[in-house]
Amino acid sequence: MQDELIIEPGRAFKNYWHDLWRYRELFYILSWRDVAVRYKQTVAGAAWAVVQPFMSMVIMTVIFGKIAGLPSEGGAPYPIMVFAAMLPWQFFANALSSASQSIVGNANLISKVYFPRLIIPTSSVVVSFVDFLVAGSILVGMMLWFQFWPTWRVVMIPGFVALAVLAALGPGLIITALTVRYRDFRFIIPFIVQFGLYVSPVAYSSAVVREKFGEKLFLLYSLNPMVGVIDGFRWALLGGESTIWWPGFLTSVLLTSVLCVSGVWYFRRTERKFADLI
Repeated sequence: MQDELIIEPGRAFKNYWHDLWRYRELFYILSWRDVAVRYKQTVAGAAWAVVQPFMSMVIMTVIFGKIAGLPSEGGAPYPIMVFAAMLPWQFFANALSSASQSIVGNANLISKVYFPRLIIPTSSVVVSFVDFLVAGSILVGMMLWFQFWPTWRVVMIPGFVALAVLAALGPGLIITALTVRYRDFRFIIPFIVQFGLYVSPVAYSSAVVREKFGEKLFLLYSLNPMVGVIDGFRWALLGGESTIWWPGFLTSVLLTSVLCVSGVWYFRRTERKFADLI
């Protein structure tokens, strides 16, 4: 007797995750397609992944490091401190933008055949990860230039990358589901990215915020999930005197977890209507 595969939307939660595994080849195909579109037969894709964070780092170093005179963290050169935060921020911003527009961008695929829709926004994050790896070469070059070397903490980077993925995917799932019904939401992402760049400790150390506003207000500031991600990256890459204020870090991790679970729940609740609405 042959096994039966019943494909229908709205199946039990357990079966849904089983379907995700069965459709893993589709995840690979969509991921490779997005990477190929960005990088194949073009220099702009790879160049943009390098130039954008590098120029942002230069501008922030001049404005916040030279003009404003803000201190660095952990004894690291100011450009390295900024770029250690720019890497996860750029990954988060690109992943959030890609995931939030992924369902509408694949409308033809959605309307033709059923498969777990969660595959589409998760596969779109792969391009952002490739950009992250490309931009990481700049950080290596900067460390060579400044003769600044990471410590053993660098082995923790994969864990903080995973945290950045969750921080982007949770809100991305919510917004992409909302965008299917309300197309106005596609205009929200550029605002979130622009506003978030300045309220996140990218151009400055989070220790400066904590010293100026106190620990209670900093705990509220840590509700920004990228605070924990950035502090984690800096702790891992800068070593030395760089520290993590654990109450703030755990607050960011907790909110990231809540957003991720909420994003998956809301996406699963609404995805059965995507084909009709799109």
